[in-house]
Amino acid sequence: MLCNIIRRFFVGISICIVTAYLGFAGLTGVLMLSTTPAFSQSTGEVPGGWSGSTSDAELWRAIRKGVRGNVSIPDKKAAQLVQSEGDEFRAFRNGKMATLGAISLMIILLILVAFYFVRGKIKIDGGPDQFGRTIQRFNSLERFTHWLTATSFIVLALTGLNLLYGRLFLPALIGKQGFATLTMWGKMAHNYIAWAFMLGIVMMFVLWVKDNIPGITDIKWLAKGGGLFSEGVHPPAKRFNAGQKMIFWAVIIGGGSLSSSGLALLFPFEIHMFAGTFEVLNSFGFDFPTVLSPLQETQYALMWHGVVGFVMIVIAIAHIYIGSVGMEGAIDAVADGQVDRNWAREHHGLWVEELEGHAATDTTNHPAE
Repeated sequence: MLCNIIRRFFVGISICIVTAYLGFAGLTGVLMLSTTPAFSQSTGEVPGGWSGSTSDAELWRAIRKGVRGNVSIPDKKAAQLVQSEGDEFRAFRNGKMATLGAISLMIILLILVAFYFVRGKIKIDGGPDQFGRTIQRFNSLERFTHWLTATSFIVLALTGLNLLYGRLFLPALIGKQGFATLTMWGKMAHNYIAWAFMLGIVMMFVLWVKDNIPGITDIKWLAKGGGLFSEGVHPPAKRFNAGQKMIFWAVIIGGGSLSSSGLALLFPFEIHMFAGTFEVLNSFGFDFPTVLSPLQETQYALMWHGVVGFVMIVIAIAHIYIGSVGMEGAIDAVADGQVDRNWAREHHGLWVEELEGHAATDTTNHPAE
């Protein structure tokens, strides 16, 4: 009996000692894990030693800035994980371009409203021809060209403005689903109707370039402000006056530029518009990048497309004003092609004299039998 008691006593003591030892070892282990840094941490190295002393924050900061690494695959563009220029593009598109574009539209509208209230509608001083005589200003092909270009541009302008500003207010009016549907169809219309606009630009150039060559008469017209600011002042002009010639060349050059950037957007992997352009500009002392990825080309094309688009919209608004509510009789030229004889004499006197001279010559050469 005594032996059993002594044996149990020593077994209990042993169990207590072992338990106490294991508990102490576990506690000290936890303390060591929580207070003693690993060797790689104490030396500033990333575990594995693959990046030396570069921390994760430094690594991702470099990637975020667009720093290129090294890759063994054929596509070397994969060495750049983040295209940092995208932030600059987005900031410009949603910032300066959107703000200045909206301001330019408001300014031209305010100018035209003020001009209308100050100058009023420009009337035919002598009144319409008392006998109702007219002169053909544009034939059917010319009117078709005008309306083809005008209507397609209006659709392009509206769908383009929707892409930039539509999300700001249209979802509240027609709902998010309605806005998404409208924008989807608008984008498709933009892509396809653009071809009609490009055709119209080419036709305009072919039909009217011969009548839009600047001359001395245009300088005189500009010196008198085209008679737009004074009643009874009608500087002589040929078929197209200086103002119309400026609009013509703005449409041809601006429309051609819009078409070029639009084609670059439609075919980003086939048409690289800016790399070559920047090389030419750099020969004049500029310092533009000349090695551009398709994504960078697309971003530059979008920025240029937007800026030129706003310029064209401003010009179009001024043109629509003077050709409709701003001047009596002007809309007839593109409606049925016939303009009042007195209107033609006041605004395009040299052209009327030229037509009458041709008519007199034809009468002389071919007298009535």
